[in-house]
Amino acid sequence: MLEKLFKLKENHTTVKTEILAGITTFMTMAYILAVNPSVLGATGMDQGAIFTATVLAAVIGTVCMALFANYPFALAPGMGLNAYFAYTVVIGMGYPWQAALAAVFVEGVIFILLSLFNIREAIFNSIPTNLKKAVSVGIGFFIAFIGLQNAKIVVGGATLVEFFSLDAVEGGTMHDVGITVFLAILGVLITSVLVIKNVKGNILWGILATWILGIICQLTGIYVPNPEIGFYNLLPDFSAGISIPSLAPIFCKLNFTAIPFSQFIVIVFAFLFVDMFDTLGTLIGVASKADMLDKDGKLPNIKGALMADAVGTTVGALLGTSTTTTFVESASGVSEGGRTGLTAMTTAVLFALALLLSPIFLAIPSFATAPALIVVGFYMVNQVGLIDFSDFGEGIPAFICIAAMPFFYSISEGISMGVISYVVLNIATGKAKEKKISIVMYVLAVLFLLKYFLI
Repeated sequence: MLEKLFKLKENHTTVKTEILAGITTFMTMAYILAVNPSVLGATGMDQGAIFTATVLAAVIGTVCMALFANYPFALAPGMGLNAYFAYTVVIGMGYPWQAALAAVFVEGVIFILLSLFNIREAIFNSIPTNLKKAVSVGIGFFIAFIGLQNAKIVVGGATLVEFFSLDAVEGGTMHDVGITVFLAILGVLITSVLVIKNVKGNILWGILATWILGIICQLTGIYVPNPEIGFYNLLPDFSAGISIPSLAPIFCKLNFTAIPFSQFIVIVFAFLFVDMFDTLGTLIGVASKADMLDKDGKLPNIKGALMADAVGTTVGALLGTSTTTTFVESASGVSEGGRTGLTAMTTAVLFALALLLSPIFLAIPSFATAPALIVVGFYMVNQVGLIDFSDFGEGIPAFICIAAMPFFYSISEGISMGVISYVVLNIATGKAKEKKISIVMYVLAVLFLLKYFLI
């Protein structure tokens, strides 16, 4: 049955490999189940209900990805988009969270229409191959940077960012932030050794080894939890029992009238823009790493992948959470050999189980998952050797795209800068016809420029 549904032999994979890849993907993105309720909870929404909505949105979106496209990508409410929802639309602009949910819902419906008529697919296929490779490399640097920050290895300082210092973490000591930085670095080394020795499941084992070392440190008094600055008990806590928080406080609480129409359109466009290009960037980057692109640099079944994202966003808004999108952490499962929807289905099942086993996965700290992100970043950055830098008309836009993602902390900004520079430089040097730049690329470049000037 699994062979017939997911075409495992055709994709040169096995049930064991796919399940292991799905577990790895879940482990590297499970943090969203703790972070999303915290971010959206700042708006006054019920955090318990947000947790349940986050789980269900991840399950539905990821199952859709498995069934619609047979790809090993997982979905969940996206970081960045939830911050825009909470801190810009609700807290900054002063609109109720119910209105923000309505904007997310409309965005999802628009995405479904764009996906049905292949507009998003046309955008994806119009991006030059070298730029697609650059997106993969840029995402690699970006998620490695996220991992370094999550572990507090990189912190803010006099030079904007710098190597860890206790002085940069207010209230921190060697028994909380200090020891976890050491454990995260040790976790990178452990995971790297496992990668070099080609141990199957190396990233997953790296996460578990780092977490177990943290537990040992806590039991021996080397690590001391300090919740005031974000360092919690590493042991699962079942003292409150097992219960599933109700969705009732936020379910289908959409308000379409609280925001003036003109402002509503701007908010919807902002959600739409960021989600579209974060999703496209993730699909391009992760698919490139997995060698899923065809000889023309296109991703087969992309329509199904984009539809999964659109349905996940629409249903997620009804459930009560911000935009659901394809997660770049899917690269960790791909790196473990995941190639089909069985990887995604495994991740979805684990998200569902998280409703009952939340004390366990919530106990896995960010310093334990950070090494996975850093090592996956390495996996994706090695695509840089496939970019043709000898052609400056290709190489310079690729470099700009790569640099923009970590420096601007945004996948979508990297794509924007890459597209604009590619079109402008090739027009300016008279190579636009030779490059056969598509109409879609010209339109995208204009839209991106307007975004910077008008929004």
